[in-house]
Amino acid sequence: MQQQWELGQALRRRYNGFLNASYNRQEIFVRSTDFDRTLMSAEANLAGLYPPKGQQVFNPNISWQPIPVHTVPDHMEQLLRFPLSPCPRYEQLQNETRQTPEYVNKTIQNMQFLKMVANMTGIQDVSLESVWSVYDALFCEKMHKMHLPAWVTPMVMTQLKQLKDFSFNFIFGIHRRVEKARLQGGVLLSQIRKNLTLATKVSASHHFKMLMYSAHDTTLAALQTALNVYNGRQAPYASCHIFELYQDDDGNFSVEMFFRNESEKEPYALQLPGCEQRCPLVQFLQLTEPVISQDWKQECQIVSTMKDTELIVTLAVCGSLLFLLTILLLTVLFRVKSRPLGYRHISSGEEQP
Repeated sequence: MQQQWELGQALRRRYNGFLNASYNRQEIFVRSTDFDRTLMSAEANLAGLYPPKGQQVFNPNISWQPIPVHTVPDHMEQLLRFPLSPCPRYEQLQNETRQTPEYVNKTIQNMQFLKMVANMTGIQDVSLESVWSVYDALFCEKMHKMHLPAWVTPMVMTQLKQLKDFSFNFIFGIHRRVEKARLQGGVLLSQIRKNLTLATKVSASHHFKMLMYSAHDTTLAALQTALNVYNGRQAPYASCHIFELYQDDDGNFSVEMFFRNESEKEPYALQLPGCEQRCPLVQFLQLTEPVISQDWKQECQIVSTMKDTELIVTLAVCGSLLFLLTILLLTVLFRVKSRPLGYRHISSGEEQP
């Protein structure tokens, strides 16, 4: 929370004069994954970005004000939590990645170490893909100055971190990075491209000045791998990937990217491969186009059952109606045939033929 609050203060310093000093709901939109920690991170960040002033101070003893943070249920999250699933094609690519020399050699080199970790933790299946959970737990304990088990030496922590970094590369890279990006980080990048493009429209005078996403280290890894600027290491807490949109003197637009991963330092510039640091928006869109999926479900090879379901329901309804009509028709015919002969009224006057 302290780190996120400091990040919010850093964003205030960076964008002071661009953003209102006081919170204005027309200027900023905040979206988070549906996890307590990411929701709390967003709120702590906003506390540093928008300390209440003037009429926004609702309690003189609280230097804080509530600011909306939007989310969707985790089972509906298809933008900020990675890796995205279900995606059969992505799983196929992961199986192919497990057969690469890089993955096989890494497994062989660390086999004894992984067995040691399994014995010490009691976790039965410790692999290059699952060892990150061990490192994550120990890292959190270390950061909170808790006592670590005797077997967790500095050398062990270093090796665990290296394997966790490798697991991130396994998830989003190593083998067929571009195709993986189309199925993973490219989804978020596609939304960011839409946000940037929308902000350039003349009709977008009331467009938000800042869109903020609060998510996970895997979110950053997926996004940066799609951009081909990932440094191969896990992002630390309160890291921030920044996209800034500028309108140049000639009326054209350009994009700059920055990454803040150290609270004591200013964000460092990120350069999209194939473009300058200040990349023209048109070129930025062209260079990132290869990792943008036009039909994610189709590329994932997910067979939609919606049409099949609709067809079954339609056939069932039609069948039921046809059955009812048949019963009705048979009933009418039966009554006509069984009706006895009798008299019928003839109007007075001329005899009817």
